[in-house]
Amino acid sequence: MSVPHMISIELAPELDTLPVPIDAIDRLLTQVIAEQSEQSVEALNVVFGTHTLIRSLNVQYLDHDYNTDVLAFNLSETPKALEGEVYVDVETARERHDEFDTSVSAEIARYAVHGVLHLLGHTDKTEDGQAEMRRLEDQYVQVFTNAADTPA
Repeated sequence: MSVPHMISIELAPELDTLPVPIDAIDRLLTQVIAEQSEQSVEALNVVFGTHTLIRSLNVQYLDHDYNTDVLAFNLSETPKALEGEVYVDVETARERHDEFDTSVSAEIARYAVHGVLHLLGHTDKTEDGQAEMRRLEDQYVQVFTNAADTPA
């Protein structure tokens, strides 16, 4: 399925740089949507921010007063269209990437993929759901990493 380009990627004002090329994240998320969904893409906004932004959204919308790696908000009014927002905490990726023996950019990519998978209907509320999401994340992070290692 061809995905019309309706992905917007931005940095929150408090984040001056992103340690991963924005175009690489755009290509990755476009691939995830094309391969994992039959939905048309109305609008997907991906925001990269810090603990301050992500935690404030977590408190405001989910009543969770703690840091988290990614938040996804489904704004679709119909199941046939993908419309939503994904907020990725870059500071969490910087703090935790060593724990998972990966790079900061791969960890950021994982969080972005995880958020999009949630918007596409995947859930990690059960062990099976967690395993399936992890499998898909691993698959796409590997694609992302291979693409980053391939000279242009």
